[in-house]
Amino acid sequence: MSDNIKNHAKGKGNEGLYCLGGLGALVYYVTTASSFWLGVLGILKAMVWPAFFVYEILKFIGV
Repeated sequence: MSDNIKNHAKGKGNEGLYCLGGLGALVYYVTTASSFWLGVLGILKAMVWPAFFVYEILKFIGV
């Protein structure tokens, strides 16, 4: 049980960074939307921003 506690405590720093990235993506997508429905689409995109990020990184490095 102590191993679970140690492993769980190690990931705490990344949660804040992930939250800031998600918030930044939300602000970006919503503020660049030119209509209500593009704003809704921006909210949906902000929920899956890591997938876009990984896709672009892999495309950049040529994998």
